[in-house]
Amino acid sequence: MADIKEIQDEIIDEFTGFDDWLDRYQLLIDLGSEQEPLPQEYKTDNNLIEGCQSRVWLQADFVDGKILFRAESDALIVKGIVALLIKVYSGHTPEEILDNEPYFVEAIGLKEHLSPTRSNGLVAMIKQMKLYALAFKAIVSVG
Repeated sequence: MADIKEIQDEIIDEFTGFDDWLDRYQLLIDLGSEQEPLPQEYKTDNNLIEGCQSRVWLQADFVDGKILFRAESDALIVKGIVALLIKVYSGHTPEEILDNEPYFVEAIGLKEHLSPTRSNGLVAMIKQMKLYALAFKAIVSVG
């Protein structure tokens, strides 16, 4: 599996291939629709991310020392954003997740092209993924 920096660089290349933000939004929507739907049993209040304008559920499982993220949103663009975050962080160790900030967000201009509430939601999603990484790291060090 590619490391987190390589994945982010690929995302940057993919998005900077489009000059027009409408095309970039379309790419986000396409990424979101390619995402596997989250099984109904994970659409719980516990998995709902606080601070998102739309509803976003994030499920994290710890398998063989790596965190596997799955998520879903009821908003198309948000679904695409969460798909990008999953592409970057899922399948990596807690340390890798904690040591790598999502610099692709700035590089592709995502933050400045989102409404303030969507931008807050993006920050909330990243924060939640980092919190899962911290929690799993703590479990590993105790165990």
